[in-house]
Amino acid sequence: MGLFDKLFGKKEKESLNQGLQKTKEGFLTRLTKAVAGKSTVDEEVLDNLEDALVSADVGIDTTVQIIKQIEKRVAKDKYINTSELNNLLQQEIENILVDAPEQSYRDFSTPSGNKPYVILVVGVNGVGKTTTIGKLAYNFKKAGKSVLLGAADTFRAAAVDQLTIWSERVGVPIVKQGMGADPGAVAFDTVQSGVARGADVVIIDTAGRLHNKAYLMEELSKISRVIKKVMPDAPHEVLLVLDGSTGQNAVEQARQFTAATDVTALAITKLDGTAKGGVVLAIANQFKIPVKFIGVGEKMEDLLVFDKHEFVDSLFNLEGPETK
Repeated sequence: MGLFDKLFGKKEKESLNQGLQKTKEGFLTRLTKAVAGKSTVDEEVLDNLEDALVSADVGIDTTVQIIKQIEKRVAKDKYINTSELNNLLQQEIENILVDAPEQSYRDFSTPSGNKPYVILVVGVNGVGKTTTIGKLAYNFKKAGKSVLLGAADTFRAAAVDQLTIWSERVGVPIVKQGMGADPGAVAFDTVQSGVARGADVVIIDTAGRLHNKAYLMEELSKISRVIKKVMPDAPHEVLLVLDGSTGQNAVEQARQFTAATDVTALAITKLDGTAKGGVVLAIANQFKIPVKFIGVGEKMEDLLVFDKHEFVDSLFNLEGPETK
């Protein structure tokens, strides 16, 4: 059993392969057409490859960067056949993806030295933010961690209700107040309670508003300030949740949130329902922020810890999902 087999089990790999099916079907079909009948990588192949990358929503800037790197390699080696192009392309895509810090959530473990480990979750309404928090809670609990949720999205009554349902479903406690309550006060109470309970992980939901960036920035800054009154080094992670099926719109959301707060990690959801999975590359490359989680299905187990090697391997995996 190799390293990746230990870190990324067979079940997770199958989920990843299935989740990227729509993206890779379109991408690999175009890639196959790009090299059809060709024995070497010429200008026509590169043009067709560019079209394939753009169609997968990799984005213009990232696509140009990949093509330039391949052009350099072709110029240097003088002769590259189309079978080598696949390997070269995989290498370049993997190079673009940002490595997560060494102390990451491998197998839903948490970095040592922080208890509780406080995660502030941000993102617009509708991207799957509350569902992602619920799935995070489930997976951390499954990994043996004690988890506490905080409902600091007090702008919408439905947000508190939805998070409460997830807390009950997963079987973890929640700190909440009524609609219109001060989000900072909820965050403060949550972290304070997490410390008192000896929780391993505290996950705090926040309001998903972008119509007033200045207000959003101030609200998130205030939440961070009050959390620090309890734990000076918290929050330990600011996790931005983005909907992968929205393609370049997710890139714009990332731009808005990274301008408003210090985002340290990304969770990309709904990759199973889209052919735009290449947006993961566009976002990671443009903002130089590591992707830590990807959502590839509706089940609680379908939130995976992101592994860039396994992601690229699945993207180029010609085999379809296993039939049961």
